[in-house]
Amino acid sequence: MAEPAIRVRLDELLNERGMTLTELSQRVEIAVVNLSILKNGHAKAIRFSTLTRLCDALGCQPGDILRYE
Repeated sequence: MAEPAIRVRLDELLNERGMTLTELSQRVEIAVVNLSILKNGHAKAIRFSTLTRLCDALGCQPGDILRYE
């Protein structure tokens, strides 16, 4: 069975907002290493509370961060 095709779009969102991963890390109070794992698509799961903080910091909706392809 193939892996689910969920793609994390943090790179695109950060570029659109002129924000670094370090700056996002400080805003959402999540370690850069953990955001990097998420950004690179290696995370096994994401908590709703984390997704909420990311959406608040990036001014977006969950569907802007996660895409099913």
